Amino acid sequence: MELSQMLNKLKPYLAIISLQFGYAGMYIVTMVSLKGGMSHWILVVYRHAAAILAVAPFALILERKTRPKMTLSIFLKVLLLGFLEPVVDQNLYYVGMTYTSATFASATVNVLPAITFIMAVIFRLEKVNLKRGASVAKVIGTAITVSGAMVMTLYKGPIVNILPYHPGGDQHHHNNATTSTDNQQHWVTGTILLLCCICSWSAFFIAQSITLKEYPAELSLAALICMAGMVESGVVALIMERDISAWALGFDSRLLAAVYSGVVCSGIAYYIQSVIIKARGPVFLTAFTPLSMVITAVLAAIILAEQVHLGSLIGAAVIVIGLYSVVWGKSKEQKYLNEKGEDSELPVVDKNNSSIPNYNPVVDPLEQTSKPHKNSSTLHQEP
Repeated sequence: MELSQMLNKLKPYLAIISLQFGYAGMYIVTMVSLKGGMSHWILVVYRHAAAILAVAPFALILERKTRPKMTLSIFLKVLLLGFLEPVVDQNLYYVGMTYTSATFASATVNVLPAITFIMAVIFRLEKVNLKRGASVAKVIGTAITVSGAMVMTLYKGPIVNILPYHPGGDQHHHNNATTSTDNQQHWVTGTILLLCCICSWSAFFIAQSITLKEYPAELSLAALICMAGMVESGVVALIMERDISAWALGFDSRLLAAVYSGVVCSGIAYYIQSVIIKARGPVFLTAFTPLSMVITAVLAAIILAEQVHLGSLIGAAVIVIGLYSVVWGKSKEQKYLNEKGEDSELPVVDKNNSSIPNYNPVVDPLEQTSKPHKNSSTLHQEP
């Protein structure tokens, strides 16, 4: 009996750790396919095609009686959501990751809650009362997080080997020495693209929270956004990628990247995140965001022979400190709202999640956990 109780307590932790490994795997698999020559425009299209196959059947079956009617207002919002996340966010993310590294890209995702908080304040979805310690913690945490992002952008620093050995280290060092100027330029460009992608992702969650008020069928909305994203990104890909042979898929890293990111980081991730949110709430899930960054750094060093720079480590540490300050403030404010019986509307997300998990409805960590079905969502990780 005690063993059974212990396993039940461990389930959320085991599930969320497995989820972070899944997202870290997505970063690695995607990076391999992009380095192998796959067009990021085409990857986005195939990724959402796989996501539709994973999500649509569940939406058709589970929400056949609760799905609202489609209106012009909802349709236009779905088109906007399909543009913000699949077209803008994911393409910028893939290019930024190519210019920097998988480890660096996964670290920048930790800025997402802070950017979302800023946008929510601008759109008056979040209230800030500087007389409360919780609000002060959120503001300070946001400032710290943005400072960490600036450190990662402006300071690269020397290489830090996170493993006792570095696969292909000599050859990689030689290549870096001969192209250091170009690499520095690409690093700054990639960082800017990643931060722009985070802003687009945050805007996606703000728009998604508004759409869910009109269309509260979470799975159906996820499937519709996937469909809109596939069509819109397909049009963009046809314009940007004129080589028809680039669309060919074989049993290689290209097919693996599309299927893995679409299925693992959508269908499976959606289920796991929904269970965790219902059991522990979104704040618990958000707190594990940096774990994916650590896993990605180790896997990237082993598989991709990536090298980590000191600036990335310092910036990531600062971002994590700011992230936990924001999370602490939200948890305290949630407790305060629960005691008063009030609601808050801010949708906060997780970014390691990349891709379809982003399409799953967003739950406000300040919202009452007594309404899990109405506001159940995922917190995302990458593109």
